[in-house]
Amino acid sequence: MLFRDTIQEYEFDCCSRKMAPRAVGGYIKMLGYLADYLEQNHKITELEEIKGIHIKKFLMEKEKLGRKPSYINDLLKVYKTFFRYCLNEEYLTKSPTMNVHNVRQPKVLIRSFTEAEIKGMLASVQGKDFISVRNKTMICLFFDTGMRLNEVITMCEEQIHDNYIVVHGKGNKERVVPLSPVMAKQLFVYKRVRERYFNGNCIPKPFLFVSYRGEKLTAEAITKFLKKAAKAAGVRSEVRVSPHTCRHTFAHLQLKNGLDIYSLSRLMGHEHIKITQRYLDGIKDEEILLAAQQTGVLSHLR
Repeated sequence: MLFRDTIQEYEFDCCSRKMAPRAVGGYIKMLGYLADYLEQNHKITELEEIKGIHIKKFLMEKEKLGRKPSYINDLLKVYKTFFRYCLNEEYLTKSPTMNVHNVRQPKVLIRSFTEAEIKGMLASVQGKDFISVRNKTMICLFFDTGMRLNEVITMCEEQIHDNYIVVHGKGNKERVVPLSPVMAKQLFVYKRVRERYFNGNCIPKPFLFVSYRGEKLTAEAITKFLKKAAKAAGVRSEVRVSPHTCRHTFAHLQLKNGLDIYSLSRLMGHEHIKITQRYLDGIKDEEILLAAQQTGVLSHLR
C-alpha cells in the first residue's frame, strides 16, 4: 500500500472524528516531511517498506539541522499515532516506531502573565464598539476558563448555561468549565452589543465570536489582537504572547489559589494527570510555601 495513500486515508479519518482542522493540517504536513525523505533518500514509497531505522535516520537528520528536541519529539508523536492507526486498520502487523524513543529535551519553564499584566491587557481594550467588546470578552474567556484557542473559535451560544460552559474539546470530548459572575456579565454585554451591531440581521455563521462581517474568526486574527493588548499593557518581553499562554496562566493561578491538580486536570480537558503536572513547574517555591501556610494542618484543626 502506498504510504501517501495511507496518509490521505488517515487525514479523512481525523476529519471524520471532528479534529481541529489546524491540528489535522499540521499532522499531515509532518507526515509529508517523512514521505519526502523516504522517497528522496531511500526510494521508499510503500507503507510496508518503512522500518524503524528509516525513522531514526530522519529524526537524526532533523537534529543535525538544528531543530529543537521538542520539535523532533512532536514529529515522533505524530508518527507513533499514525502507525498505531495503521495497526488498527491491519495494514501493518508491527509499528516501525515501536523502538524509536523520544530525544531528551531540557525542561522549559513557560512564563505566564502576572495578575497586573492581565489587568493591563483588559484595561487596554475599553472601547464600546463591537470589535473592542468582542476582543475584551475573548481575552476574559481565555483567562477565566483556560479554554483552548480552537475551543473559543468554534464556541456557540448554546454552550453557555447559567453557571457553566459546555466545552467541545480535543477528540470531540465534552467537559464543563465554571462560568463566573464576572464572565457571565461580560458575555451578556457582548451578546447585546453584537445584536445591536448586526441590527437584528441573521449572523451567517453559528459561532458566538465572529468578524465584523459575521464570518468565523481565524487563529491569526485572535493572536494579533492579543499581542496588541499585551504591547499596550507593557507585558514583559520574555513572555510569549499567545492564547496558549493565557491557558498556562489560568492553570498557574488556579493552582496558586488552591485548586487541586485533579480538579484542574478535568477543567483543562487533559487526558492524563501527567500533562497537568507540568504546570506545577511554573509555580515559584515561595508561592508554594505561602499556599502551604494558608492550608496548614494545625491551623485548620477544630
